[in-house]
Amino acid sequence: METKKASVKKIALNYGLMLALGTIVVSVIVYVMGMHLEQPWWQSLLNFVIMTTAIVYGLKAFKKDGDGFMTLGEAIKTGLAISLIAGIVGSIFTFLFVTVIEPDFVTQMLEVTREKMIEDNPQMTEDQLEMAMGMTEKFMSPWIMTAFGIIASLFFGFIISLIAGLIMKQNRPQNY
Repeated sequence: METKKASVKKIALNYGLMLALGTIVVSVIVYVMGMHLEQPWWQSLLNFVIMTTAIVYGLKAFKKDGDGFMTLGEAIKTGLAISLIAGIVGSIFTFLFVTVIEPDFVTQMLEVTREKMIEDNPQMTEDQLEMAMGMTEKFMSPWIMTAFGIIASLFFGFIISLIAGLIMKQNRPQNY
């Protein structure tokens, strides 16, 4: 009997692009609402739900294309590939957002961060505040934000793929 092999590349591209599109739409909605500096809690929750949904449906498609079989390793590989595609596309959007669409975003975020630090730590000296802001500024460069976006996407993609893969795995019988 001939075994059917699912295509990680095809699944990753389709579901990775869907995931990226979903999270970009959420970001645009938050921006249009004027809440992009606040980064509301529900944005992170919604992005996590979108990511979980895209990966789970991607794994279901992979399993269906593979005659109903999928190992844990295949699940993780597929989920990470979906996450990588989404992370790259999302990071390109983030880079364009902070350099072209809203070039003052980093400056505005740094000011919001400064105000929040002063509010949360009124006993902080000016030297401590400047040191903390210097570190924050380094992490808010467009390139660091882009790299962090890909790393975060892969990290959460791995966790979601691992859990979904453990639930959905179905190894091929030895004589199949």
